[in-house]
Amino acid sequence: MTDGPSQRGLVVVIAGPSGVGKGSVHRGVRDALPDSALSVSVTTRAPRPSEVDGVDYRFVDRATFEAMIDRGELLEWAEYAGQLYGTPRDPVRELVTAGQVVVLDIEVQGALQVKRHLPDALLVFLVPPSFEELEHRLRGRGTEDDEAIARRLRAARQEIDQQDAFDVVVVNDDLDRCVDEVIALIEDARS
Repeated sequence: MTDGPSQRGLVVVIAGPSGVGKGSVHRGVRDALPDSALSVSVTTRAPRPSEVDGVDYRFVDRATFEAMIDRGELLEWAEYAGQLYGTPRDPVRELVTAGQVVVLDIEVQGALQVKRHLPDALLVFLVPPSFEELEHRLRGRGTEDDEAIARRLRAARQEIDQQDAFDVVVVNDDLDRCVDEVIALIEDARS
C-alpha cells in the first residue's frame, strides 16, 4: 500500500436496475477522477446503435462467454434479461495494483460476487427517484419493445429488494449531484 490516499487502488461497483443511469454515473465519475480506469465488461447481448465493441462492452456469443467462465477469466458474471454479462478478472487486478480506481458498471448479481471476491470493494447501489421514472427512462431509450421493458421492470423490482446488501444507496434524481456523491464516497474509501 502506498502513502497517499489518491494512490490506493480501489474497485468501485456501481449497480442498480436497468435504466437507473449506471452508465451516466460511471462516465461522470471517470471524467472527474484522473486516476480512474475503465473496466470493459463482456456481454452476449447485441450492441445498441451508439455502442462500440471494446469500448462500451466486448460483444461475444454465448459459447465464447461460457468458455471464459470455464477458464475462470471472469471476476463476476450474471444472466440478466436473458443475456450474459461479466467482468474480465485480469484487467481489473492490474489496474488496482497500479493504484487506479476501477469503476464497474454491473448488475446486482455480479456486484455481490465482486464483494465476495474483493471484500474491500465499495458497492454503490443506484436507485431511481421513483419506479415510474425508471419506466420512463427505459422507454425513453427507444431500443426495446414492451416485452423487454416489462422484463427489465420485473427484474428491477427484485434488484431494489437487494439494496441492503450494498455499502451505500444513492438516489439518481440529479446526475451531477449523484456523481458528486459517488466521488465523495470513493475519496472517503481511499483515505
